[in-house]
Amino acid sequence: MFTIDLNADVGEGVGNEEHLIPLLSSCNIACGAHAGNPVLFEKTLILANSYNLRIGAHPGYPDKENFGRVVMDISENDLKQCLSQQLNLAFKVANRHGVNLHHIKAHGALYNQLLDDYDMAALFIKVVLEHSNTIGIYTPYNSVLAELCQKNDLPVFFEGFADRNYEKNLKLISRKDVNALILNEEEILAHILPMIKENRVKALDNSFQEIKVNTLCVHGDTENAHKILQYLRTKLPEHHVQIR
Repeated sequence: MFTIDLNADVGEGVGNEEHLIPLLSSCNIACGAHAGNPVLFEKTLILANSYNLRIGAHPGYPDKENFGRVVMDISENDLKQCLSQQLNLAFKVANRHGVNLHHIKAHGALYNQLLDDYDMAALFIKVVLEHSNTIGIYTPYNSVLAELCQKNDLPVFFEGFADRNYEKNLKLISRKDVNALILNEEEILAHILPMIKENRVKALDNSFQEIKVNTLCVHGDTENAHKILQYLRTKLPEHHVQIR
């Protein structure tokens, strides 16, 4: 039997948390910068905790206009302050409700920068360690962030993407490309089974690339995210994959 964690980004104002959260095993809650606000963070955390999910903070660039999916030209100090404010919110609300945050997952453009930008990843780790030296980090296999986590003894959970196509170099196909998203449930299942069972993923050029995944993300703002998760909940056990 294989095992996998299913996660989604929530608390982003889409309003589908009541449908998604019962189908997940972990979640990443927006901290008010790229989306969300303190009230929504708390409401989402309470709901996720009622389903015993592993709960994480989901910080991003302070850019609601672009949903945090565009790199911002801000100073290192401003970025550190912004990230710290978001994590302060997450830990404060979690502590208020007796919840131990399980992980942190960066959002959007920031997430992508942390794949191969050493200085940015070092800054991110520094801010994280100011809040916790035991919290896990969701990041892809072979990322610079994963390497720095391991050097700093932070738990790493390798993340893959169920609803996104990959380049040969394991980067996600740009959202500007018509092939970026995978929306068909059967295609998504075919996409993720090799990741889980064979440690490989089929890139858009049809080559297979080595990958490791502990957790798979279905984006909460994907139009049929609820149906995708329902389908995976049904089909993965049929393929000897336990969700936990």
